[in-house]
Amino acid sequence: MFAGFPAQYVIADKGYDSNAIVQAVERSGAQAVIPPRACVKDPRATDFALYAERYRIECCFNRLKHYRAVATRYATRARTFARLIDLAATMLWMK
Repeated sequence: MFAGFPAQYVIADKGYDSNAIVQAVERSGAQAVIPPRACVKDPRATDFALYAERYRIECCFNRLKHYRAVATRYATRARTFARLIDLAATMLWMK
């Protein structure tokens, strides 16, 4: 899943807190920034300041989905859909 995507950090939510995923991230050379689930007896250290950056990305996706053409994916081609996202991001940037 992480092959071919060079990164320093992989930021994910608690749903991805499994040993297999964390080990795969570390094998790829990145650091896993995944908060531990509440049921974990020995939680690993997490950089919550870096994890807070995930919130910005989630808000960006949420704001992009306010545009109906992006949310319902009316475009039939990937190229056209990418242009719709470009247009929506430009509209958000201009506000």
